[in-house]
Amino acid sequence: MSEREKILEIKHLKTYFPIKGTLFKGKAGLVKAVDDISFDVFKGETLGIVGESGSGKSTLGRTILRLTEPTDGEIIFEGNHLEHLGNRQLQKHRQHMQMVFQDPFASLNPRMRVGQLVGEPIAVQKILSKAERTRKIESLIEKVGLPKEALAKFPHEFSGGQRQRIGIARALSMNPKFIIADEPVSALDVSVQSQVLNLMLDLQEEFNLTYLFISHDLSVVKHISDRVGVMYLGRIVEIGPKHDIYNNPLHPYTQALLSAIPIVNFEKKREKIQLSGEPPSPSDPPTGCAFHTRCPKAFDRCKVERPELIHNESGQQVACHLYSQEDNKKILNAESKILQLTKQS
Repeated sequence: MSEREKILEIKHLKTYFPIKGTLFKGKAGLVKAVDDISFDVFKGETLGIVGESGSGKSTLGRTILRLTEPTDGEIIFEGNHLEHLGNRQLQKHRQHMQMVFQDPFASLNPRMRVGQLVGEPIAVQKILSKAERTRKIESLIEKVGLPKEALAKFPHEFSGGQRQRIGIARALSMNPKFIIADEPVSALDVSVQSQVLNLMLDLQEEFNLTYLFISHDLSVVKHISDRVGVMYLGRIVEIGPKHDIYNNPLHPYTQALLSAIPIVNFEKKREKIQLSGEPPSPSDPPTGCAFHTRCPKAFDRCKVERPELIHNESGQQVACHLYSQEDNKKILNAESKILQLTKQS
């Protein structure tokens, strides 16, 4: 994995929001939506980010594109630091970084026709003539599976799946290298979800795109991702190749999430892990491991010391004190080897 070319590097990224206090007290505290996250994204891959609602997934995506300003940390896109760039400098890099939003209706201006919506980013960047822009728009709308006649219509004249296709066409209008898809199919019917996901996979292959795919749906993430990162309360608790995460989850939180996925094969039994309590508030996160208040395997060290991500030989990383000692690292690698032998047999 280290030999692959990185397109994005996130280092110790933090996004905190102040909580307004009273007139006399001032700022009452901070919501730690993204709390010291580090990971890499490699060219041509899809990195899925999963977690419960409120885990900070969407804030992470918006922060990477500087739609939400980071509190601290580094955002390095193709070797360029984006965290301190001014608006004009940032605009040049945004040609190559686009976003597909969760709500396909709210993200489209209802007063603009589809042709205007898809062509707006091109017009803002002033990179094509009017005739070239028209040809580009017509080509994009056909690539996402809509007829040219759609360009003259308004967003309300389309279904949810069709509106999301328009959003994808708009994101592609700048010939991006990297797209953040924030819950792009969560508002769609199940039958339409698969169509949009397959469209995204086809476009990825045709345009050599790299995706950061954000979702709470583990089944959707499994379908589209090459690697998966699991977030809990603003932190990455586990990240690695898709097959390792789904077949051999190491973190107790990942194990609990995967145990909740319905199984069609009733002969294959799987124990469902019930987590106690509610997720803590990001304005008052627990000390140590953020998950220790709900973890069935927590011990004293978990309450006072925050675990760091450690690697095994397959590239899987986990932030858990169960694996933080040298002996446990050996166990971690042994589990991966056993899993590989099982797959081969």
